[in-house]
Amino acid sequence: MEGTPRLKSAFPATPQTSRRGGGGGGGAYPASPVKQRRSEHLPEIPALQPTAAPAPPSEPVIPESVIDAPSQRLYAVTLFVALWAWKVYDFAYLQELDDQSLWLFMKWVALDGVFLFGLPGMRIPWLEWSSVTMTLLFMGHALADGMMMFRIPIPVGAGLAAVGRSVWGAYEMAVNEHRVNPHRIEFNESLILGRQIIHILPEGSAVLNPERTSYCLGGSNTEARLPITINSTNPTSMELVRWDLDTNANETIHITKSHLKAMHKDASRLKSYSEKPNEPKTLFYSVKKPGLYVLSKVIDESNLEVARKRMAHTVVVPCPKANILPAKTARCRGDLSKIELEVTGTPPLRVKYRKAINQQAQDISFESIQPEDFLSPLGKVDFDNAVTIPTVVDTEWARSRVIKVPLSEGLTAAGRWVYSISEVQDGFGNKVPYSEAEVDRKAHLSLSIMVHELPQVNLQGCTPQKPLNVAIGQAAQLPVQLSSTGRGAIKDTPYHLQCLFSPQDDISATGEHRAEPELRKISVQDGDQKPQISQAGLYTLQSVSTDFCAGEVLEPASCLLQNPPQPQLSINSEEMFDKCAGKPIGLRVDLDLLGTPPFDVHYKVTRKGDRNHHVAHERINGLRGQIELMPRHAGEYTYDFTEISDSVYKSQKLGGLQLTQNVKPAASASIMGINDKKTACIDEKVTFDVGFQGEGPFALEWELVHNGKRVTHQMPNITQDYTTIVTDELRDGGDYVLALKSVTDKAGCQEFLKDEGKITVRHQKPKVGFGHVDNRRSIKTLEGTSAQLPLRLAGERPWTIAYRDASGREHTMKVSQPNDRITASQEGAYELVNVRDNFCPGVVDEASKDFNVSYIPRPQMRIPESGIAERSGQKLSRQAVCEGDEDAIEVLFKGAAPYHIHWMQHTKPEHGAVAPKPKELRVPQNMATVRMDTAQAGLYTYTFDKLGDANYDHNSKAFTPITLEQRVHGRPSAAFVNPGKTYSFCSVESAGEEVIPVQFHGEPPFHLEVEIKHHRTGRPETLTLSKLPSRRHDIRIPHSRLHGGKSSVALRAVTDARGCSRILDSSVPRVHIAVHDAPTITPLDTSSDFCVGDRLNFALAGQAPFNVFYNFEGHDRKAVASSTTFRRLAETPGTFTITGIQDSASTCRSSTNLTAHIHGLPSVRVSHGKDAYVDIHEGGEAEILFEFGGEPPFEFTWTRSTHSQRKGGKGVVLDMKHEVSEGRVLRVKAGEEGVYEVVAVRDRWCRFVKPGVKVDWREREKLLEF
Repeated sequence: MEGTPRLKSAFPATPQTSRRGGGGGGGAYPASPVKQRRSEHLPEIPALQPTAAPAPPSEPVIPESVIDAPSQRLYAVTLFVALWAWKVYDFAYLQELDDQSLWLFMKWVALDGVFLFGLPGMRIPWLEWSSVTMTLLFMGHALADGMMMFRIPIPVGAGLAAVGRSVWGAYEMAVNEHRVNPHRIEFNESLILGRQIIHILPEGSAVLNPERTSYCLGGSNTEARLPITINSTNPTSMELVRWDLDTNANETIHITKSHLKAMHKDASRLKSYSEKPNEPKTLFYSVKKPGLYVLSKVIDESNLEVARKRMAHTVVVPCPKANILPAKTARCRGDLSKIELEVTGTPPLRVKYRKAINQQAQDISFESIQPEDFLSPLGKVDFDNAVTIPTVVDTEWARSRVIKVPLSEGLTAAGRWVYSISEVQDGFGNKVPYSEAEVDRKAHLSLSIMVHELPQVNLQGCTPQKPLNVAIGQAAQLPVQLSSTGRGAIKDTPYHLQCLFSPQDDISATGEHRAEPELRKISVQDGDQKPQISQAGLYTLQSVSTDFCAGEVLEPASCLLQNPPQPQLSINSEEMFDKCAGKPIGLRVDLDLLGTPPFDVHYKVTRKGDRNHHVAHERINGLRGQIELMPRHAGEYTYDFTEISDSVYKSQKLGGLQLTQNVKPAASASIMGINDKKTACIDEKVTFDVGFQGEGPFALEWELVHNGKRVTHQMPNITQDYTTIVTDELRDGGDYVLALKSVTDKAGCQEFLKDEGKITVRHQKPKVGFGHVDNRRSIKTLEGTSAQLPLRLAGERPWTIAYRDASGREHTMKVSQPNDRITASQEGAYELVNVRDNFCPGVVDEASKDFNVSYIPRPQMRIPESGIAERSGQKLSRQAVCEGDEDAIEVLFKGAAPYHIHWMQHTKPEHGAVAPKPKELRVPQNMATVRMDTAQAGLYTYTFDKLGDANYDHNSKAFTPITLEQRVHGRPSAAFVNPGKTYSFCSVESAGEEVIPVQFHGEPPFHLEVEIKHHRTGRPETLTLSKLPSRRHDIRIPHSRLHGGKSSVALRAVTDARGCSRILDSSVPRVHIAVHDAPTITPLDTSSDFCVGDRLNFALAGQAPFNVFYNFEGHDRKAVASSTTFRRLAETPGTFTITGIQDSASTCRSSTNLTAHIHGLPSVRVSHGKDAYVDIHEGGEAEILFEFGGEPPFEFTWTRSTHSQRKGGKGVVLDMKHEVSEGRVLRVKAGEEGVYEVVAVRDRWCRFVKPGVKVDWREREKLLEF
């Protein structure tokens, strides 16, 4: 590494020597190159010479490979700053606990010692100080620790002041009343400006490509304009030598005089071109062939060869270019990209390309692209300065090369991958960028690759252990599950499957394929499509692929397809007989089956003589089953078993399986459609439906059982298969049982019956009525609330009741509780209309069917008329009062005590602002007194916005706010504008005497009482002032009330026009008055003419401090002198006149007229105040222009010295002269080389000399000392 890269504000770079890093390759080459100046040549490659490597010194404790040296220095400084921050914290904490000074001093001496003496042991570069240095640092830190921890004061302020005076000088007060540095006035370098620098020109020169700009040809660059800079010459012909980069052959290019004129004309269009013959000019020569160009000869007008500066050769190369070679555009996920970039140009090359994966772009660049074993001087130079080459003419390294750069990276994501070239740069720094439009237009600049997901497949729901059972001759779907390495199956892409098949007879005993199974190829368009298979055997997926990529077969991958045997049925039957008549009543059939359970056996039942037949089926879960065929009606029945189905074969026809029987079933009867107990109301009949079986007509006997009593009923000659039993009206409540006793059929066989139905009869009818509230069927409720009207219900829940509300509308509601309630939201009468419970209709109790609802009245409040000046609706105005007076109002209430009122007090004071105050009051009776607030002057507004009582909370809709306004006038006040001030008066009455201003607050006119107390007599006098029309009044004390010495003036009482008054006590500030004599001022200088930088001094008489009044350049100013001397620095020219003086003893001002004239310092400008550079030929002359400022005549001293090449340095004085000018402009001819400048100047009044120069103006001699 050459060094650690860093910002300008970072730590200095780690010193790089040969002992660190091996000297750039074992000492065989010089140290790592840095950026060269544009005026330097690239060093030639030295020959390899073995050198002995110096012994490396000790490395840092923390190797630079772990933490580099600048970072280690940064950490050390950070630790140092943290220790000082901790130390400052302890120092601040010590201000409160000073008993820890000794312990803290010892602590910090130890910590500083450990840090300072431990730092060199870390061997951090630049922090490896000597032991003497570390000892001095430790002693300094120990001294600082002692001063901080023992709180020894440091005279920082005095030190800073001394340093400031030593650096910037002592500031003085100038005539413009601001402080200035006299040093800047006395040594104003702007008074002498400009230098004339004369340079004798050498012979003319010419140079090719002085800025060493790089050039390339190709594309839009059809030619290169090579700059040729000429100086102090006018060439008539030039010769360029071009070496071909491919053949190394050279040719000479002649530039004629006419061509040079055209080049001058072309260059004159540039702003930098100068028509002056001796100034440098840059001409441009266009070349259209690549090569190495050298300026070999330049001939000027005198037919002499012009000197040529030896610069590096200028190389014009073909512009670099790059393209992406064609490649396969369809790839699979996980493949390598295998792309090649073809880069053409002069090595080392740099190419920048963009890679976009699914529109997510990333910029990538390749550096130092060059052939193997390729050596070029450009490889050692940064691209920014890669424009110089060795002077040896060898063009092989500059030839354009074609280099292929492979890109091989894993395509880890599916989607669109786009590679495009953004920029290419050659070794000279020639850059060729490619815009997005150009990349889209030219196919060789980009390559788009579509990366596809890898397909995956497996079987779902079929394995050799769980085979597919398919009927013989039928096909089934092979349950393939399509997926991919992405999410789900690949859409719009067919899957190509290869499957191994072995017939069932060729499967091995272990369930595997035998040798040479059949290979089948299957194509599946999408995930919903399943391959069809019908042949029994083992199917195994072997491979899967799409049109682009081969995929992976996942487990399970094998499926076994079987053809089970078809179902078969055989039957055996046995007749069933009636025990009474011995007649057949049905068949018992045994079923023997073969196949795959479960079985569905379908048979057809046909009765002779019927047009229709009945189809039935039985589900048999095993291989044997039994069914009983017992028709309900008599007749000859035929049973045909028509078809059979199992889990594989469906609807297999059967033939020859038929049974016949003449059935005569026994009589029976049953109650139809009864599951639960029937419920009935009192006096209600109950019905039951009864169904019969057997040969009719039938005779039915049934009985009704209740409370241990049985009542038998008979129903003879029933010819239908069903009938309806209707009971009598059930007049007793309780439980009933209707039981069927027996049934007799046509043959007279009586069958015993046991079917019965249960009945529950209600004991009473439902009933409804209103309950009582406080022994009344009426209620009072709050307005806006609902009342709950109690109900009393009898019967089975739930009930449905109907009632009529206060507005006459009828409502229906369901209730589930016998003591439920009706919600009444209106005031008025409520009436019950009817009721019905869960089963039966009911009755309404006439005595309790009505209920009345009424509202409790809301509270009210009002304010009596007494004390009210104006009323407008709910807005009242009360009579105004003075600030601090007592006032109150009465408020009357109506409602239910206690009352609660709330009001907002808004105050608009005369000054400032007061936030609204919420107030509230609880009143236990029907009247209350509200005290008015008069503590502060202003407009008070009381808004009573909330009212509530024992029944009601506040309701904004039911209560209209009441607003009460009252104006509180402020009490007047009076105060001196300048309390405590002592007003001075002269011993005699004069114009402009001081007045005592008083400020009033209130409504004018005012009445004021003033007390004057003389210190000499001690007796107060009262001065009364009436009808003062304004809020500010200037009190003029009559001279008859004034006495020599001091007196005090105080305000005692004030009254305004509103009748409000204020008594001012002795604590109110007062003022003082005194009488004194006038001060004087005298100048200390005899002359009235001064120069800028001089001091104006005056002596003052009186009592300090003084106020000095003066005029400077038309502006009146006032200065304060704290001593008996008044001094001002003459900063700028002008007329300074003192007009008056005033001391601190009184306000008496003494008028005066002391005038001083301040003249400006002379100035001189050489060459218009600038550094003028003039180039002349040997023997020529240049004119030096001197321009003066001030009042003539002028005297000045100037020198000629050598031109210092060091910035800010002074040359050696070669000559010194003294000149006199009667005018303001002087021109002097000079023909010697050097720097001409003025060092001293003087006009009629003042003079100025550059710092460091002494001039004896009296002898008018040049005595200069530097």
